[in-house]
Amino acid sequence: MNKPQVGSIAPNFALVASNGRQVSLEHYYGRKNVVLYFYPKDDTEGCIKEACGFREVMDDLFESDTVVLGISPDNLHSHQRFVAKYYLPFLLLCDSETNVSRQYGIWGEKLVYGKKTMGICRTTFIVNKEGKIAKIFEKVKPAEHAKEVLSYIKTLNRLTVAV
Repeated sequence: MNKPQVGSIAPNFALVASNGRQVSLEHYYGRKNVVLYFYPKDDTEGCIKEACGFREVMDDLFESDTVVLGISPDNLHSHQRFVAKYYLPFLLLCDSETNVSRQYGIWGEKLVYGKKTMGICRTTFIVNKEGKIAKIFEKVKPAEHAKEVLSYIKTLNRLTVAV
């Protein structure tokens, strides 16, 4: 499946979250912007940097009517350990069957330490309150990404207020 494009309605889904409850994207429509970030694996170097980066900017994102949802193929127990270990104040969603990753077009072949493998290509989608994809971040640099996302969210909110 092709990756959804900026301006299109974000594909809805329902996945089990790190709190044990099911979360659907449409739950946030009309209420919150959503930072939907796909990452390869809990508790690995790049994923720790990315998750902790989002943790550090959560107050600013919260003030901007924005929630963060992380998605990886890891299971509930793995997500719960990752959240507890790094005090993550947002939900991680279990895409164990990779259906949502495929729906968003970010599951595919990639190079990891010079070896070809199948997996999530680290990508973030910003979904606005209307449920449309406002921005797609590809080839994410984990250590810098959260600040880049926050900067975009602040711009998005200024544009929304101006309209």
